[in-house]
Amino acid sequence: MQGVLKDFSFDEKVRIFSYDYLRCCVYISNLEQDSIFFTKKLFSRLIESSQILEDFLDYHGAKNNKNWYYYRELSAAVRHLSIGSYSQKHILNRLVFYDLVNTEDFEKEGRATFNFLIKSLMKLAPVILDEARRLNIPVPDDNFDTFEFPGVSTNDLLDYDIDDEDKDLQKKHIVKIASEFLCIARNFDHLGFYEPYDLKKILEIVPDKINEVEIRRFEMLVHNLQSAFDTYVIHGGYRFGNRKLKDLRGCFSVVFHLLQMTGRLLHFHERHLHEAGYKNIYKKVQEQLSLLVDPEVLLDRTINYGLYYVCHFLTTGKDLAGEILNENIERSSISVGVPVKLGFHSRPSLLVAKIVRHYGGQVELCVGEDRFDASSVLDIQWAGGKIQKENITEVKFEGDVRALRDIKILTSVNYGEDTMGKGVPLPKELSYLK
Repeated sequence: MQGVLKDFSFDEKVRIFSYDYLRCCVYISNLEQDSIFFTKKLFSRLIESSQILEDFLDYHGAKNNKNWYYYRELSAAVRHLSIGSYSQKHILNRLVFYDLVNTEDFEKEGRATFNFLIKSLMKLAPVILDEARRLNIPVPDDNFDTFEFPGVSTNDLLDYDIDDEDKDLQKKHIVKIASEFLCIARNFDHLGFYEPYDLKKILEIVPDKINEVEIRRFEMLVHNLQSAFDTYVIHGGYRFGNRKLKDLRGCFSVVFHLLQMTGRLLHFHERHLHEAGYKNIYKKVQEQLSLLVDPEVLLDRTINYGLYYVCHFLTTGKDLAGEILNENIERSSISVGVPVKLGFHSRPSLLVAKIVRHYGGQVELCVGEDRFDASSVLDIQWAGGKIQKENITEVKFEGDVRALRDIKILTSVNYGEDTMGKGVPLPKELSYLK
């Protein structure tokens, strides 16, 4: 049997590897522009069939063949747009379970994004069929029926008879997850998606600052967060159980799926629509794809919907994550000396605040009866004024034991400076402060 399969020619195999893919294209070509017909089951078939075809064509050198390059690029376009569509469809299906607040605009923009993606697939389908005919690849006569691609939603839900409320919630895992959420939110915050960008601004940041690699990095971080949550905190779904924890999961779940979608669209733009190369065939195919998938709209949806709402939900989730964190951290207190000679001026205040912000839990600097927020440089410096005025030599820090441990280490090197105020090397345990 293996020998028989090896005897198949390229023409025979390209027909086999194109069959399901082209059937999907025939099906899409005959659909009305109604998003109800574009289901996760359809997208999964498109993803599977386009990927195996793309792999087959790449194996045979289609990327370096003028006759086959366009057919290969069309399969890549279908795959990436289908993966993005699958993630966006998942968000629309699950939105009611995420228990997010004020989602009207988010849902509206999400549907606009989904409609752009399916409209692009509908433009691609007849072009793919024409290209297949040009290459003498038979187009299947038998079409799919709509009942073969049902949606995942029904009016029935299974009984909730596995109670996860009594699971032994290990506080250390909850603390770690909440801290990591805050860290991700803080790092993503630097990208600054607080308002829509015009096209000129988008083109300035894509792909130099915002690109597939950067977004995939955040996607992996959030995926790890979700995986740890499901493994160590709550196994169950969204409907019952500890609401705060499940609301937090809803927050980073929607962020994860938005990052999945935007990462895939950025990949498609960078690889297939942006600066396709110096060869004429590459430029020609890039221009052809741009007529089918509008690059400007794709970037607008990626930035002004996808990454804007990633930033939005990370920001709105910070208060909840901080609340959960402070309910579960182990608390203690330490008494330490003040920075020798110069007291709590800029460098010591900044390093203490960075330690506290790194872990995210509450820590207070106690000076007599007064308490100061140790995550705030300004608050610490206010405390420094009182310390200097009253000639205090020892203070107390109270709160998250993780931060207190590192503050204790910091004090062992006089808060990172010598008595003249010059910086000194920090212990390896504090390498994250550099």
